[in-house]
Amino acid sequence: MARTQDEIRQTNVKKILQAAEQLFAEKGYAGASMGEIAQLAELPKSNVHYYFSTKKALYQDVLLALLEVWKQDALCFELYDDPRVVLSTYIRAKMTHSRNRAHGSKVWAAEVMQGAPILKERLRDNLYEWAKLKESKIREWVESGQINPVEPSYLLYMIWASTQHYADFDYQICLLNDDQPLSDLQFEKAVQSVTSVILRGIGLTS
Repeated sequence: MARTQDEIRQTNVKKILQAAEQLFAEKGYAGASMGEIAQLAELPKSNVHYYFSTKKALYQDVLLALLEVWKQDALCFELYDDPRVVLSTYIRAKMTHSRNRAHGSKVWAAEVMQGAPILKERLRDNLYEWAKLKESKIREWVESGQINPVEPSYLLYMIWASTQHYADFDYQICLLNDDQPLSDLQFEKAVQSVTSVILRGIGLTS
């Protein structure tokens, strides 16, 4: 059965975004070229330019797609009320994406560390209100006595730092693990360790 134009477009855009994410992580925004991205995506360069007119537009879409993934990871803040369930679910989701999508986390880290020169305004619009809603939920837990007093933003920073470390510093982790990536068992122990330390720190058990 012949694919529709929409299906072809979705497939091509997905391949381009995946290739761009990898190359932006490996070479940085300045170092990656549209030609290299096209080659990695196994598409003509003209196709890449058809869907993304400039490298900047492609880079912005890579970052915004990552932000949407991380927003999905945090849906547990809306679905559940129990802080133990919410935070355990959130930490596992974040660490899973750090393992399965390490390139994306590195692209994000590089952009933010440089002061978000490409995404600054769109990041401000997309991230600020989203984070404040999560902080509000944490503040409710504190006020109701469900968790120990904690500054909500600092708790979020701690979770982000702990979970994204497994992507941003995967080479270091591999090096210290006898030049091997974490096995499934080791990764599960890492998830449990991060979850336990954070939950115990705010008066909960994992």
